[in-house]
Amino acid sequence: MTTQRNQELAFAALADQVRRQILDTLATHGECSAGFISDQITSVGRTTVSTHLKALRLSGVIVERREGRNRLFSIDPAGPANDALQFLHGVLERALSAGTESRVEQAPPGATVDDAAGRRNA
Repeated sequence: MTTQRNQELAFAALADQVRRQILDTLATHGECSAGFISDQITSVGRTTVSTHLKALRLSGVIVERREGRNRLFSIDPAGPANDALQFLHGVLERALSAGTESRVEQAPPGATVDDAAGRRNA
């Protein structure tokens, strides 16, 4: 899959609040069973959690491992979520860089970037 397609899959998966709660549970507890995840998410039933787990798995954001009759889920750190994270990191770096350049342009002669930022936050 291409990086852009991975980003699209990850952002689509992250668009839903229940899916974000599932990811938060997996990030906090590591590999978890569907039952454990369902117990952590009280806003919806087990069937809905299972539906969201399937969507996350199909998007590649999480992976499933079978252990006997149990299915265990974990975040795939090399999957589409990583591509989305790299995209956001680049966007934020550019925004911070542009913000710094903008503050320098707005500062009076002899003022530092920190001086300009302090005036804006005051």
